[in-house]
Amino acid sequence: MNLAVDRPWVLLALAFALLPLVFSGHRAAQVGSVAVIPADAVSMLIGWVLRCSAMAAIALVVIALAGPYRLGQTISRAGEGAQVVILLDRSGSMNDTFAGRTPEGNEESKASATKRLLREFVGRRPHDLFGVAAFSTSPMLVLPLTDHHDAVRAAIDASDRPGLDFTNMARGLGMALSMFAADRPDEHHAILLVSDGSAVIEARLQDQLRAEFRKFKADLLFLFLRTAGSRGMFDKPGPDEDTPRAMPERFLNLFFQTLGVPYRAFQAENPDQVADAINRIDQLERYPITYAERVPRRDLTGLAYGAACGAILVLVAGKLVEVRLVTRRAASETAIGVPI
Repeated sequence: MNLAVDRPWVLLALAFALLPLVFSGHRAAQVGSVAVIPADAVSMLIGWVLRCSAMAAIALVVIALAGPYRLGQTISRAGEGAQVVILLDRSGSMNDTFAGRTPEGNEESKASATKRLLREFVGRRPHDLFGVAAFSTSPMLVLPLTDHHDAVRAAIDASDRPGLDFTNMARGLGMALSMFAADRPDEHHAILLVSDGSAVIEARLQDQLRAEFRKFKADLLFLFLRTAGSRGMFDKPGPDEDTPRAMPERFLNLFFQTLGVPYRAFQAENPDQVADAINRIDQLERYPITYAERVPRRDLTGLAYGAACGAILVLVAGKLVEVRLVTRRAASETAIGVPI
């Protein structure tokens, strides 16, 4: 039952619960002979019910004084979800708006809009484990995988701080993959990569990332935040533009398609399109999972006092009925006083 008490020494007073077996709280009445009173099984049953109620009332009050509680525990449950690492681009361009300028007035930067929408995304997935990582010149582990969603939202809140001017996406992906366990086939892994592109991954690093993605069996969801007037990852190149330096977004998309894992690409040019993309991602990453739910310690003092009050009410009811019976019999001139 996982039960315990704060003050075990108080339980020594449970011995007082035996007193109703020795002493009776019923009114005594004198009669000339016990033969006057016929055997009454119902009265005997009521008498034992009242004795047991008195014993229960004393025992429950003692238990309540001892401070009973149920221990905290971890319960395994089944649900829908995944292990998701949110990988955020913290390069300097994320501080600009989708129009490619510094935010003014009520305008949101790409980082701020993403932060707001990712917080809502986390709130819609109560059973997921989330981790947060970021990258600019170097990767940054912001928060390891956890089911504490308040901590996840706090980590996302820190993502709109001013970033640096470089985008080292390869090392960021490597860090995100290292946050998963490779020996747990029952876990579904996904990386949500949020970036405005402009990253080039070298050929030697591409081979390493392909091997790592296959090792950890992680889905990749790429949310590309396109700046107004810039090239999109689905645009067709001109005759002299089909190079990673000229169109890095296009070549990132082509590389991600060769990873050998499930891959989805989403392109957004304003906050509304970002919200739509995140809603679609929310529907994609839902798989049967087994998750652990922590049940906190529960104080049972009030429950013990409530049960004691119930037993006392039985005793009060019995006493009131006893008084009424005696009163009616006393009103009768021919009645003989009989103990109840």
